[in-house]
Amino acid sequence: MIDDEAKQIHVSAVVLRHPATRHVLTVRKRGTHRFMQPGGKPDPGESAVDAAIREIREELDVELDPTRMRLLGVFEAPAANEGGYAVRGTVFTHPPVDVTSPAAEIEEIRWADDAQPLGDEFAPLMTTRILPALRAAGL
Repeated sequence: MIDDEAKQIHVSAVVLRHPATRHVLTVRKRGTHRFMQPGGKPDPGESAVDAAIREIREELDVELDPTRMRLLGVFEAPAANEGGYAVRGTVFTHPPVDVTSPAAEIEEIRWADDAQPLGDEFAPLMTTRILPALRAAGL
């Protein structure tokens, strides 16, 4: 949902770690150049957690367990792909799941080593809000 007055995009996203390397899963949508956590905009009346689960199912063909979703936080940053907008993300964590390929509008997946500096190819919400929150929480 885009609030035209505030120029804010609301999304739900999920942090998924690789079971062996602990790297963070990122996705790049078709027609964009920045990687971010998988997720997307809630449908009208849809809860943040339900939107996150639906988006992961659509984007990665993976089913998440709603009882294992944990709220990491609600964060704001400049939107990665929509100039002049801010993104407000309700971000969850979920235990590792097997992710092998992109689906729907996702063109590419990448496992990012968040112990290393990440470049401009990653979304501001991820680099300035989500990754610091993961570190602070010991995740």
